Amino acid sequence: MSPAPNWGRLTPRVLDEADGLATALVAAQVVLLLAAFLGFLLQSVWTSPLLFAFLVVAGTSWATRQAVTARVLTFLMTISTVVTLGLIAVFLFLEAIPAFRLMGLDIVLPVAGDMWSPGKNVFSLLPMIWGTLITTFVAILVAAPLGIAGALFISEIAPDWVREFVKPGVEVLAGIPSIVYGFIGFMIVNPYVSAELSTGFGTLVAIGLVIGLMALPTVVSVAEDAISTVPEAMKSGSLAMGATDWQTMKSVTVPAAFSGVSAAVLLGIGRAMGETMAATVMIAHAQELPQPVYDVFDSTETLTTLIAGNFGPAVGTEYYMSALFSAGVVLFVIVTGLGIVSQYVEERMQRKLGGNA
Repeated sequence: MSPAPNWGRLTPRVLDEADGLATALVAAQVVLLLAAFLGFLLQSVWTSPLLFAFLVVAGTSWATRQAVTARVLTFLMTISTVVTLGLIAVFLFLEAIPAFRLMGLDIVLPVAGDMWSPGKNVFSLLPMIWGTLITTFVAILVAAPLGIAGALFISEIAPDWVREFVKPGVEVLAGIPSIVYGFIGFMIVNPYVSAELSTGFGTLVAIGLVIGLMALPTVVSVAEDAISTVPEAMKSGSLAMGATDWQTMKSVTVPAAFSGVSAAVLLGIGRAMGETMAATVMIAHAQELPQPVYDVFDSTETLTTLIAGNFGPAVGTEYYMSALFSAGVVLFVIVTGLGIVSQYVEERMQRKLGGNA
């Protein structure tokens, strides 16, 4: 058997250099996966047989041309992921068009009377956008400082035996289902806040607190991984110059790991902003702005709880269902914007650390 070709990249030139069998197997995998994907989109009965045939060809290729197959499969899976995400975004926007046509810019602006009234075909998402931003802000006030502090403790301060015990425990907390947090929030946090602060049930601050605790393990774990990658020579050099441990962490470790730490906080924001079940259990589901709007001890609705709580009644109604899709579009745009801002901050910090700012 001839040696496997050296595939640096999946390009036509490399395909030409491969032997005939490898080329045929690659072509068969591409065609079968594409056909199975199209069959899925068209809801064809041939989807399962085509997918099974792809797996058979991929298994055969792996047994005979492992190096080639590994590169082909990773390439195909990457392309499939990108295409799938793109199609989800396109579907989301297409389904939201009727609501945007009906409401125009009023869909994100205040309107006279009830802002959310499906019976009158009035769908203003402003209360839900505001509720999402407030709960996310409270959650980040909880998760960001505590998460970064916890990551610094695990990576820089805690002895080895404590680190080996605490870090797996934090990762276990990240796997607890959100409905469990929501149940605890409903049974303990909501009644406590309501009784002690004389507020209504399901306040924004209580929901933000619970969501922040949910996001905390993610922030701690990712930030700790970033901090632990800072070269020991940088920290040793700082200590050798007379800096204290705290000064070294503050001025060397955290700035050097800033891109990873900011990614951790961004993941925490994404977890908080996209949280559904915990918020759905705790919130009062009032589709109106708090009075006054800055009152975090009042309640409203978030974008995710709106979708979860109204999906059933919206089935079979054009504008109602489209309005829920428009809530998904708004959430998608907000999260995408946060990602862009995060990338900008990361690049700016890298230029600053490199002396180019």
